[in-house]
Amino acid sequence: MDNLRQRTLKNEISCTGIGLHTGEKIRLTLRPAPEDSGISFVRVDISGAPEVKAGLDNVIHTRLATTLGKNGAVVGTVEHLLSALSGFGVDNARIELDGPEVPIMDGSAAPFVFLLKTAGLRLQSKNKKFYIVRKPLSLSDGEKRVAVLPDRDFSIHYTINFDHPLVQTQSLNFRFSVSAFEKEISRARTFGFLHEVEYLKKNGFARGGSLANAVVVDRFRVLNQDGLRYQDEFIRHKILDFIGDISLFGAPIIGRFVAVKAGHTLNHRLLTEIRANPSACDLVELSHPVQREPQNGHLRAWEVLGAVPAAV
Repeated sequence: MDNLRQRTLKNEISCTGIGLHTGEKIRLTLRPAPEDSGISFVRVDISGAPEVKAGLDNVIHTRLATTLGKNGAVVGTVEHLLSALSGFGVDNARIELDGPEVPIMDGSAAPFVFLLKTAGLRLQSKNKKFYIVRKPLSLSDGEKRVAVLPDRDFSIHYTINFDHPLVQTQSLNFRFSVSAFEKEISRARTFGFLHEVEYLKKNGFARGGSLANAVVVDRFRVLNQDGLRYQDEFIRHKILDFIGDISLFGAPIIGRFVAVKAGHTLNHRLLTEIRANPSACDLVELSHPVQREPQNGHLRAWEVLGAVPAAV
């Protein structure tokens, strides 16, 4: 069945943009990659073009964004692009960069979705692999909490709370499908509060940040002239980030995630906790047709009667 096969890009495609934190102009090129090679970032501006695999072991810090690094090669702000790749089921891709950060574009995953749809996707001969959650796990850090539970689907229930009249408490239950990701999540932009943006810029961060690539809120209003793309754009962007972060586990995870005021750091701590508990999930390869929901064609990967252990 086509939905069970690995995917890569059909054609290469490029874009140029500004790094959110570095402020540097960076060219990014997405290229097809072989089966079972995963997602890799390649720093073509460094001698030898070092490669940094998009994986949990290469996460070097999670302050303000997810940053990967290996042998001195660093790639920052990877979560929006990874979210788009994960949202469209791309298993294998080579991402070439001539700078240290993925371009922020408009602050959402929508420009990367456009690139993927323009380049097209190609099915490969090998089957996809999935992690099926078998046992619940949870972590907390003060008021921040994140958990994963067994479920028949991939879903996220996220809650945020800010002491601000425009944000306050927002919650959203998102049950994944490709169409839902594109329509409900991909266009949600990163956001910040004006006083925090000013502080970050004074301390060497957000050098490329502007109203063109982020939602900025002062004490009482959204400063962006066109306002919000969704009434609850803030919580939708948090889910966008979450999808990008958990893709670093190496294969799609079938389970229910619950997050309260979590961020990049707690997201990655949860992945580390899952990996440290081998009985918490199984890696399977779906080798037989599975059911679809008739309304939206959503792959129901929890139908594991045809699953066989993956060769790893």
